[in-house]
Amino acid sequence: MTKLSVNINKIATIRNARGGELPSVTMAAVKLQEYGAQGITIHPRPDERHITRKDVYDLKPLITTEFNIEGNPHRPFVDMVLEVKPEQVTLVPDADDAITSNAGWDCRKHQEFLKSVIGEFKNAGIRTSIFLDPDPEMVKFAAETGTDRIELYTEAYAREYPQSPEKAIKDYYETALEATKYNLGINAGHDLSLENIRYFAEQIPNLLEVSIGHALISEALYLGMENTVQGYLKRLAKW
Repeated sequence: MTKLSVNINKIATIRNARGGELPSVTMAAVKLQEYGAQGITIHPRPDERHITRKDVYDLKPLITTEFNIEGNPHRPFVDMVLEVKPEQVTLVPDADDAITSNAGWDCRKHQEFLKSVIGEFKNAGIRTSIFLDPDPEMVKFAAETGTDRIELYTEAYAREYPQSPEKAIKDYYETALEATKYNLGINAGHDLSLENIRYFAEQIPNLLEVSIGHALISEALYLGMENTVQGYLKRLAKW
């Protein structure tokens, strides 16, 4: 079964809009795991506009499933991850002022930098994943960085899915096949939802994990958090 990791950034966004501690990101993480989520993802940014450094440390002892920390590997981020030691770190090349992640790595251009950073994490026993556009030709260069996994950036799939699922999935399928040749694990995330997740999971070989935040939290406003998590788990189950 493909694992579901829930990104709780949006919980922190709501909290920070009002100040104080409500809604609680730590309580959300605990409850999501009780409801069946198999991991918790956070993406702290330098301006702390949602997840803060304090959140990172507060969450660590509460994660009983898998802790995945995403971010651009600036030195402060790298040092924090090495101290916290989550099960997985996902490297994303987003600009400091980006509203959300909007591109994968050019692993050919940033080869030496990624090798160096990934080497630090692997020496600390932390599994690494790098955010990648659906481009089969980039997989070879991703593999050469030493990463354990790639995370497919799925915004284009989500955008094109309503018009043509077959067209939307094509580049992702080909990229996943290429990744399998290099023994890379495959994760995916960004704009996956209850509407489009089943088809994606059916079509992508060796899909190990999806990380879902914005859509899941939005859907939970109408369906409730537990029902929403269970909805994803049913769609990800092997059929």
